[in-house]
Amino acid sequence: MQGQTQGELTAEGIRQAEALAEQLKDMAIDAFVASDLKRSIDTCRLLAEPHGKPFITTPLLRERDWGSFTGRYIPELKNEVWPDDIETLEKLKERARHFLSFIAEAYPDQTVAAVGHGIINKAIQAVHFGITMKQVERMVNCEVRKITIG
Repeated sequence: MQGQTQGELTAEGIRQAEALAEQLKDMAIDAFVASDLKRSIDTCRLLAEPHGKPFITTPLLRERDWGSFTGRYIPELKNEVWPDDIETLEKLKERARHFLSFIAEAYPDQTVAAVGHGIINKAIQAVHFGITMKQVERMVNCEVRKITIG
């Protein structure tokens, strides 16, 4: 569980980001926004480069904070009691709401490529579509989902 650690892209992650950059190079994208964690920054840099555009970072797109579970392997946690220092789903969804508001206000009527992480991406979709996070299909690395705001 990487959570909010900076992390590094693996060689496979770099290949995935480069392949996505190639797919998106001819798409009209007005702005690029990334989580402020290194693994998203590196991905966003690769995506923005063919467009010749800068990108900004925001902690709103950070992965869920796993507190004292950070750095542990999911199979080890099967029978563990969740500690109080894990970011609650309510707080995660509130962050997702703030992100959607930020995009709507800062980039009205623009196409924005946002590079986040699995669970915050699920929260953003759940909030936007008014569904539960369990109803949002799991995303894979470098998958693109489109959301229209406004």
